[in-house]
Amino acid sequence: MGSLYSEHRTWLHAVPAGWKLGLLVVLSTGIFWIQSPAMLGMACALCVGLYLSLGKAMAQGHRLLRGLLIAGALVLLFHAVLQQPLVGVVSVLRMAGASLLSIALTLTTRSGELQDVLERLLRPLQRFGVRSDRFALQLALMLRFIEHFFAVWKRLDDSHRLRTGKGGGLRLLAPLTIQMLQTARRVADTLDVRFSEPPNSKTR
Repeated sequence: MGSLYSEHRTWLHAVPAGWKLGLLVVLSTGIFWIQSPAMLGMACALCVGLYLSLGKAMAQGHRLLRGLLIAGALVLLFHAVLQQPLVGVVSVLRMAGASLLSIALTLTTRSGELQDVLERLLRPLQRFGVRSDRFALQLALMLRFIEHFFAVWKRLDDSHRLRTGKGGGLRLLAPLTIQMLQTARRVADTLDVRFSEPPNSKTR
């Protein structure tokens, strides 16, 4: 599957995945606790600074940023219609800060590293009969498919732009859906074969 992970090494690549995931949870929660627009603005500015510090690695996240800008504009418009502009600004600042942190994590962390962290975190649930390895795999696949969605969307849009000189827009919906379904089918078949094998079987 396509990935948004950037091969351009940055300082954030060297930080262990567990630390990055933990900081993402803490900082994102903190952003949603802040009530003051001024403090939120400062927090969001720090998130922007962190994202800009990734340098060339940011190129992989342009598609996500475009979607974030569109979503932010719609939120502002919605609250403007409701005559709640300050609520709209606060909502956008929170969304932008948390999203930039998530994008930075996605660009600098391999999905396998995240899966390892999730397995360790969920391991205590084994005492209650929960298959923590499979649960972690499900969470990792969900994150992976989100990455793959944007990677395929970008590839299709780039191809359409090369042929026609403009973006694909809604025209990409059908081929995007088909490719995502095909990928889901291949992954399902692979997992079916993997989990149907006896634990001690060896491939000859």
